[in-house]
Amino acid sequence: MLKKALILFLSAFLLSETQVMAQAKVITIESQHNAIALQVRADKRIGMIYFGTKLANRDEYQKIPSARRQSDDYSGVLNSAYTPAGSRNLVEPAIEVTHADGNNSLDLQYVSDQTQQLGRNVSLTSIVLKDPVYAFQVTLFYKVYADDDVVEQWSVIKHNEKKNVTLQKFASANLYFSANSYWLKQYHGDWAREMQPQESELTAGIKVLDSKLGTRADLYQPPSFIVSFDQAATEDEGKVLLGSLEWSGNFKIDLEVDPLKNLRLIAGINPYASAYSLKPNEEFKTPAFVYTYSDHGKGDASRKLQRWARDFKIVDGNGPRLTILNNWESTYFDFNETKLAALIKDTKKLGTDVFLLDDGWFGNKYPRNNDNAGLGDWQENKAKLPSGIGYLVKEAQANGVKFGIWVEPEMVNPKSELYEKHPDWVIKQPNREEYYFRNQLVLDLSNPKVQDFVFGILDNLFTKNPQLGFVKWDCNSVIYNAYSAYEKNQSHLYIDYVKGLYNILDRLRAKYPKVPMMLCSGGGGRVDYGALKYFTEYWPSDDTDPLERIFIQWEYSFFFPAIASDNHVTDWSKAPIKFRTDVAMMGKLGFDMIVSKLNEKDLQFCQQAIQTYKGFSDVVWHGDQYRLLSPWKNDLASIQYLNLDKSKAIVFNYLISNRYDAGSKLPIQLKGLDANKNYLVKEVNLYPGTKSPIPNNAVFTGDFLMRVGINPVVNAGRASVILEVDEVR
Repeated sequence: MLKKALILFLSAFLLSETQVMAQAKVITIESQHNAIALQVRADKRIGMIYFGTKLANRDEYQKIPSARRQSDDYSGVLNSAYTPAGSRNLVEPAIEVTHADGNNSLDLQYVSDQTQQLGRNVSLTSIVLKDPVYAFQVTLFYKVYADDDVVEQWSVIKHNEKKNVTLQKFASANLYFSANSYWLKQYHGDWAREMQPQESELTAGIKVLDSKLGTRADLYQPPSFIVSFDQAATEDEGKVLLGSLEWSGNFKIDLEVDPLKNLRLIAGINPYASAYSLKPNEEFKTPAFVYTYSDHGKGDASRKLQRWARDFKIVDGNGPRLTILNNWESTYFDFNETKLAALIKDTKKLGTDVFLLDDGWFGNKYPRNNDNAGLGDWQENKAKLPSGIGYLVKEAQANGVKFGIWVEPEMVNPKSELYEKHPDWVIKQPNREEYYFRNQLVLDLSNPKVQDFVFGILDNLFTKNPQLGFVKWDCNSVIYNAYSAYEKNQSHLYIDYVKGLYNILDRLRAKYPKVPMMLCSGGGGRVDYGALKYFTEYWPSDDTDPLERIFIQWEYSFFFPAIASDNHVTDWSKAPIKFRTDVAMMGKLGFDMIVSKLNEKDLQFCQQAIQTYKGFSDVVWHGDQYRLLSPWKNDLASIQYLNLDKSKAIVFNYLISNRYDAGSKLPIQLKGLDANKNYLVKEVNLYPGTKSPIPNNAVFTGDFLMRVGINPVVNAGRASVILEVDEVR
């Protein structure tokens, strides 16, 4: 009897499962190697049933069960593709609303889906969800860059209720994963301590990564992270997701290990102090959450994201970059026309492409002679620059270099004409004491008049100086005492500020599409793809000590390509000039130092180094990056860049330990080469008068270099070594 009952039970269960599968629609979103499968159940609710390496047979997604077996209490809820609050949901929601009638419930049911081909490599899948009771709709978007295995995901929220609906939470993406365990690599830091990594296993409950700073949102924690599945992934092994939110304001990432040990990931704008009142028929579009997946470790995933960024996101990502001489660390605020004209000549003498004039060039009633005054008054300081910026642009042209300039247009000093004339343009509580970050307050970019003013700062500079060749855009303050004299609803300020910033940058890029621009925010306080789509590059950190920069640049490279990383040689460190320069070459090279104080050999080295760099920079900028030896685990760091046809590689090697006898003892195995090709290995960028222990005619097969490797002979006397690996034809 027991056996018969068991057979009947199993038959009924299998019949039930077959009926569910027959009724369910599966939406498959595929890239070159990966896939997402979403299931529309018979009750019209949609859930994610698969995320990972794509199946060979597309029809078999239909056979995937609805994630881990769910009890009736959780059925169709935990794996929701976009979890609403207030109805059947028992976990962290992706969206939470208050309807016009005050009701807080929301139920989202499938209506339709479509996929459009936007190009050979790009498709866009949209899925429409509606509430069966309220005139409320959410459309989920999945933009797939197939060749790169990268997805951008966002949502568009709208309604047709009689009055405004309040959005309490409004995520960009809601993902769902099933694995035996989950490991999170997150980042924390502060000024000059950016991208400090921490990796740990996610346990039951919710882990939150967030920012509430308003501007300079990445200061303490960036919106970029890595999740490994089953075990902590390594550079070349393991299942791994790299994710980053494309938003330059407050963000929130929820990582919830649910009651059935699945992982729910919700990413979007931080709803902190940001309930958003949405008018009937008005659309609220969330920023994109970008991610990529690999079952071959963190290195493969990061190369996918880097390629995508160069091809689709960063301005001129496949083009060239300019080397820079910046005046900041050589003069700070203390300069005049004569001193700057000499520095422009030094730019030519050194061999860099651009002279960049940093902070301190503006303000008259309140001259910008320190960081206490003048910010907001963007007229040339007549005492320092009686002939104006135009004179310096012409001096640069006469010396065969370009002229660039620093601005911080979002900020204002209380001691400024702008503050006196337009106190209503400043973000500050009317009844509270002003509180300053670096003696500054933030301008209210939610106000269209302020947007026009900020756009005008740059537009006036370009109009008066059409040959202006570079802009450094800074942002040093966070938002305290958040209040807008313009906003009718104060909870809109944090969101509308960022929208205002993007509106300015959209206008700027529409009129000046090709001007190179550096994104700076007191260092790496705003390194995200929401802002980077307007810029050619970013400033990783104000900490330019080369030893610290090895670690900082190493971690940024998981999410951002080398072509976008501005790395300058400065006097912050007492390390030899070769070490400082070699570290800065691992990205976009620049200098911020007093050229006239370099001794003869150091100057000769720098001049030669710039030419050497220009000879191989294309590989660094546009090649695939392979992290060979981690500075966190070894006496040295080793990083390789390889061009796309595998004919040339550049390998940077840096000693990071000062312990006795530290250095490279064993050969370092290279990666990604063609095993059947022959390669000539030689050391480049040698300091004048030194010789390399590596023979100039050393030829190896790619197979040998990847299986055995080569010892760069890094030690206390050779703290940095650059190897050039060229195919022998």
